[in-house]
Amino acid sequence: MQRFDPRIRLPQFLNCFFPSALWRVQTSGDEVFLTFDDGPVPEVTPWVLDLLKKENIKACFFCVGENVKRYPEIYQRILDEGHQVGNHTFNHLQGLKTKDSQFIKNTALAAKYIKSDYFRPPHGWMRHSQYEQINNTYQIVMWDIISGDYRSDITPREVSQNVLKTVRQGSIIVFHDSYKAQKNMTGALPVVIRKLKKRGYVFGKLPRVEQKMKVAI
Repeated sequence: MQRFDPRIRLPQFLNCFFPSALWRVQTSGDEVFLTFDDGPVPEVTPWVLDLLKKENIKACFFCVGENVKRYPEIYQRILDEGHQVGNHTFNHLQGLKTKDSQFIKNTALAAKYIKSDYFRPPHGWMRHSQYEQINNTYQIVMWDIISGDYRSDITPREVSQNVLKTVRQGSIIVFHDSYKAQKNMTGALPVVIRKLKKRGYVFGKLPRVEQKMKVAI
């Protein structure tokens, strides 16, 4: 079996830490799911929205509450254009470095601005005690592939290859609509979309929370 960089696809054994989380969607066709973390922010998020509109693709934006409060018009555009949104905490808190009470309180604060049943922990980490509480309210969405667009030590071409070499049916793919990732994301995302479409993939929306989700690992 091909071995992948754990920074691109987390080792499968980690799934057991968050067993009810959605890591990959079981689909009947060649469907993949684009997600974006850390926005919305001016310039970057509107650029993503323009590209998705041009390509007729819907995605899920895991928003930081502080950014939604600061840029409500961009958040509203995400909704108006038919995309999904998810809670990414109010201040992008890393769960392993945050007390449980603070993490839950910060998530609740974000929920005042982000109306969603989806949640993704910043950096993909949180304590199991935090997971148990969050899981009572949200569908936690992790990922099958993280593009690495936030990394300063790789190029846009390497970012696109991270996705293209690793993608499979049902992959949940993470990009970032953030200033930190802007150069790599804007260089890689159009390439990824074009080449995945050429391979016959279609871009879907995450399953509705009220439906029973089939999770593939």
